[in-house]
Amino acid sequence: MTEQPASQPVPEGPLVALPVYAGVSELELGIMVAVCRLCGGEGAARTVSRSRASIVTAGGLVSTPHVLYAALPEPAALLLPGGPGAAKAARDPLLREFLARHAALPTGASGSGLLLLGDAGGLRGRVVGGPADLEGTLWGHGPDDVRPGEVVTDRLLTTTPGGLPALHAALAVAAHVWGEDAAREAAGRLGRA
Repeated sequence: MTEQPASQPVPEGPLVALPVYAGVSELELGIMVAVCRLCGGEGAARTVSRSRASIVTAGGLVSTPHVLYAALPEPAALLLPGGPGAAKAARDPLLREFLARHAALPTGASGSGLLLLGDAGGLRGRVVGGPADLEGTLWGHGPDDVRPGEVVTDRLLTTTPGGLPALHAALAVAAHVWGEDAAREAAGRLGRA
């Protein structure tokens, strides 16, 4: 008898898509998934990729994406964690098309996750924050302004430096999707009142 993989919980409310790739930061990904689960419950965050093949994260953990781009139910928002594999992942035509198709959604990007948006045209005409070491590269994607080392919200896009500031991107998206009260409660539960 063949064992069937456990099915993912189907969220009763909106879901947030998190594109993942080899070399994604498990810290940033973990922060983003935790905020979504605290606000929307189990299954509110879905990792998405071009295949369901397992990937190795920046820290060496192995993770299997929940769903393919084509099979993902319509997301309410996007969260883009960074990591050392982001520059290579940004060149993936399926990822670029996915991000361009969902450009109007509330989006949070941290660290090198901004490169994913940049290659998809999502930084053009925007004011963005992000890591200081990517300032020159980010300018190449046509933003109106780059504020290295800062957390910046420009309309529905929140961009942050990498690492722990990913929490700000996740909370901004959570506030759009589940409301300010849910985001505030999640921040409190994570020790960020």
